[in-house]
Amino acid sequence: MKTLKSLTLAASTAAALLSGCIAVPVGPDGQLYVYPPGVVPAAVPAASVPPGAPAAAQSPAILHARLYPANDIATQTGMVAGTVTNMMTGKGRFQLNYKGELLAGEATRVDGDSRRGVASAYGQSGTFMSCEYQMNNPRQGAGTCTFSDGARYQVHVGS
Repeated sequence: MKTLKSLTLAASTAAALLSGCIAVPVGPDGQLYVYPPGVVPAAVPAASVPPGAPAAAQSPAILHARLYPANDIATQTGMVAGTVTNMMTGKGRFQLNYKGELLAGEATRVDGDSRRGVASAYGQSGTFMSCEYQMNNPRQGAGTCTFSDGARYQVHVGS
């Protein structure tokens, strides 16, 4: 019984200490890059672009998201920070830690409006959030987020 308690304590401690660790690859241009789920990173040979050929699509951008309390419930938790990976395709992936739980989800631009979007995230214990946002440009935007516990936040994306 004592060994089981010790093993459980050791595993819980390791999980708690490692829960905030994320390995993020850095591209040749110094930008951080997070691979979408299911994508296995592989070496890509350098390609030459002939003169006059169109430029390649923009690479994904990692953006900081800051959520500021907008009601009393949110004030109890305070500011929440996370990251958004703008895939530059009208889709994005984001994650944040809310009350000790990692929430992960996606963002999608609204059809017919390249600036407006909706986002959703979910955590292992059932916590979820929904957001509406508007981007000023591919690297900056703002909106509102509501959590399953009733907390509301103003979200600012980018610098």
